[in-house]
Amino acid sequence: MIHHGDSVRRRALRHAAFDVATVRAMEAPLLRSGVPLMSMAAAAAARVVLALLDDMDVDTHEAGVVLLAGAGDNGGDGLLAGARLLGEGVAVTAVTVGRSAHAAAFSSFVRAGGSVLVLDQASTIPGCASGFGAGEAGERLHTAIGLAQDADVLIDAMTGIGVSGALRGIPAALAKALGRDGGVPDRPAMGDAAHDDDDAPLVVAMDTPSGIGVDDGTLPGPYIPADMTVMCGALKPCAMLPPAAYACGTVYLADFGFDLHGHDPAVRAMDGALAARSLRLPRLQDAKYSRGVTGLITGSTRYPGAGVLTTDAAAHANIGMVRYMGPSRVQDMVLTRVPEAVLGKGRVESWVVGSGVPSAQDPQAHADTQREIITALLAHYDVGEYSTDDPRDADPNDDDADDAGLHDEVPGGDAEDGDAPFANGSAGYAMPPICVDAGALDILPSRVPPQVVITPHAGELAALLSLRGEALSAADVLADPWSWAKRAHEITGATVVLKGAITLVVGDHEDGGVVTLVSGAAPAWLGTAGAGDVLAGTMGALLAQQDGELQEDADACVEAAAAACYIHGRAAALASGSGQRGWSEPTIVRIPVPAPAMNAALSDAGLGVGAVDIDDLSDDDAVDAVGSDMDDDLGMDEVPVGHPIVAHDLIAALPRVVSGLLG
Repeated sequence: MIHHGDSVRRRALRHAAFDVATVRAMEAPLLRSGVPLMSMAAAAAARVVLALLDDMDVDTHEAGVVLLAGAGDNGGDGLLAGARLLGEGVAVTAVTVGRSAHAAAFSSFVRAGGSVLVLDQASTIPGCASGFGAGEAGERLHTAIGLAQDADVLIDAMTGIGVSGALRGIPAALAKALGRDGGVPDRPAMGDAAHDDDDAPLVVAMDTPSGIGVDDGTLPGPYIPADMTVMCGALKPCAMLPPAAYACGTVYLADFGFDLHGHDPAVRAMDGALAARSLRLPRLQDAKYSRGVTGLITGSTRYPGAGVLTTDAAAHANIGMVRYMGPSRVQDMVLTRVPEAVLGKGRVESWVVGSGVPSAQDPQAHADTQREIITALLAHYDVGEYSTDDPRDADPNDDDADDAGLHDEVPGGDAEDGDAPFANGSAGYAMPPICVDAGALDILPSRVPPQVVITPHAGELAALLSLRGEALSAADVLADPWSWAKRAHEITGATVVLKGAITLVVGDHEDGGVVTLVSGAAPAWLGTAGAGDVLAGTMGALLAQQDGELQEDADACVEAAAAACYIHGRAAALASGSGQRGWSEPTIVRIPVPAPAMNAALSDAGLGVGAVDIDDLSDDDAVDAVGSDMDDDLGMDEVPVGHPIVAHDLIAALPRVVSGLLG
C-alpha cells in the first residue's frame, strides 16, 4: 500500500503499477474537480513526439504524423495531441477507427487544420463520410495502412485501457497490417536498434499499445508494438509484466498528480533502494558465521561447472562462508576456484540445491547421489496439504524442530529416502530458507513453506506444473507468465522466481494475499551459459543474510528473492557495459501548466479545469529524487550496446554491485 510522503510517491510512480480499476478510482476525484486530464495527456504525448522528431533530425514542417484514433477517451487524448502538433507545424492525419470520436477533441483537431480519414461505414462523426459500400471501405483501409507506413511517426490511440481481450474489427485489421498478430516483438533488445526497418514509422502509443493485456501483461491477439508509450497518470501492469512490457518500448509517464495513498499496486518493480534492504551490512562484532553461511548441494559428475559457479557466486555475494557438498571431482574444482569453501556438513543459514543436478528425465538421474541427498533434505520442507492453522505459530526451538534437523549440521543430510518424520507438521516452516533450482525442481515436495524459493525458467515451470496436473508447455508459460507463476505459488506454497528478461517473483503477502515483484535490471547479454547457476548462488547468499527473518515473514522472502535477481542483473549490466535493460523505469513527463486563457477555452470545450487550479499540481511531484529527471530532449540519448560476457564475469562484478547498493 502506498502511503503519504512526496519521496515515497515519486518512487512509487516509477516502481508501482496499478490495475485499471485502481487507476479509474485515482482519476475520479480529479475528473470531478475538472482537472483537464485529457489536455494534460495530450500535452505529454505531443512533447514526446516533438522530441522524437528532433531526435530523428526531422523538421516539424516536413514531418508527417498519422494518428489512429479510437472512439473513446484514448482517441480523444490522441486527437488533442494531434491538435497541439498541428500548432507546431506538423502535418497530422487522423484515421478514425470507430463509429464516433470524442466530440470536443475531434472539433479541436479539425479546427487546428488536421486531415481526417474515416474507416467505419457506419460512422456518425459530424462532417465526415459515412454509409459507403464495402468496396470503398476496403480501399479506405488500404489507404490508411499506406499512410501509416509512410509516416515519420504513428500515434496509436485506438483503445487505451478501456478495452480488454483481443482486438476486433477495424482495429484488429490495422494491428495485423501495422504490427503483429500475437507473439513477442521480434526485434533486437537495444532501443536504438529496435527499428531494423528504416522505412517503418516510429510508434508512440497513447497510454497503452492497442491490443495488449493491460492488467495481465498478455498479448491476446493482434497488437501494435510501440517504440514509446506515453502512460497517463500511473503505470499499468502491462508496463512491467512480460510479454506486454516488451511491446511498450520506452515508457514516459505523464504525472497527473494522483493521490496514491491507500491504493495497492498490482505489481512492483525492484529497485536499488529496495534491494539494499536485503543486504546485511557487516557489524563490528561479526565473524564468518554471523555474516551467514550458505550450504550448496549443486553440480554433478556430468555437470561439474554448476557446482563451481554456484559456490563462487555465493562466496562473492556478502556472506561469511560457504559449505559445499558434491562429488569428489567437483569438490576439487570448487576448492581450486574457491579455496575458502568448506567441504561437507555443518550449520548453515540457507541452502542452494539442484543447479547442475540431473533431472528425472536425464538418463544419469538414477545413479546421481546428489539427487538422493537433495530428496532427503527437501523431505524436511514438506508441509503437506493446505491447513487452516498457521504452522509458523509453532516454536522453532522446540524438540520437534530439533528432530526435524533445524539444529543438525546438515538438515536431512543423513535421512533415508522418504524418511521425513515430521512431514505435514510445523517443522518445515522452521527450516532454513532454500533455493531449489534446475534438477531439484521435480523432487519438490507437494507443498512447502514460503522460504522455499524455486527458480525455474519457462520450460522448467511448465514441467513442474505438468507434474501437478496442469497440461501446458513452455510456450503457454511465455504467453501468460504472471498467471502461471501465481498458479505455481498457489499449488506449491513456494516463493516463485520465474526467470526471464523480466523476472517475476511471486509469493505470500502479509495480509494473506499474493505479492508480485519484477526485476529487469539485466541486459540481454545475460543470456549466457551458467548465468542461472550464478543466480542460484547469489540467491542462496541473499537468503543466508536475513538473520532468520524469512521463517517468520513471507513478504521478506519475496523481497530477498527479488533482491537477488536485481543484484544478479546489475552485475550483468556492470560486467557487459550495456545500458540496455529488460525493464527500465519510466521517464516522468512534466505537464505544461495551461494558461488562464487556455483554461477558459478548455472549459468552453468541456475540458476545463473547474474548481482545481492546475498550479496546485507541483512539478516536484513529477521528479524523482534520484535519476531520470527529464531533460529538454526527453533523455532520448543512445545507450551503450555493451559486449558479451560469461558467467564468471558476473561473479567478478557482484562485490562492486553490493558495495554500490550498501553505499
